[in-house]
Amino acid sequence: MAMTVHVDIVSAEESIFSGLAEFVVLPGEAGELGIMPGHTPLLTRIKPGAVRVKVLGQEEEELVFVAGGMLEVQPNLVTVLADTAIRGKDLDEAKALDAKKKAEEAMQNRTSELEYAKAQAELAEAIAQLAAIQKLRKRH
Repeated sequence: MAMTVHVDIVSAEESIFSGLAEFVVLPGEAGELGIMPGHTPLLTRIKPGAVRVKVLGQEEEELVFVAGGMLEVQPNLVTVLADTAIRGKDLDEAKALDAKKKAEEAMQNRTSELEYAKAQAELAEAIAQLAAIQKLRKRH
């Protein structure tokens, strides 16, 4: 039997995933992180992007988009506390493209540095959602 780690992915609204996994891959602040069973304890922030979970006994990986948050790793438990989390199958490309367009317009029409920074964050989130959608398409 394969070694596993328990994975919980939660947002403020709901629990998105809870179960045993062979590994987890997610977007850390300094780059992509791969977490295997028995990983050294770790606490770090995560960037907007796709979390991939290789579920025990399942051929395809679960894909969850997160809009940032925190990652806590213990040897037998991985917890992703996401600002926003959306199951891969629930991602809406048209909505993400619209959010990207609005963020780009807001960056051009900015009236303050705060508005510009907010628009940059919204743009990064929209681009990360579109990248997650592309990953999901390549798998099918």
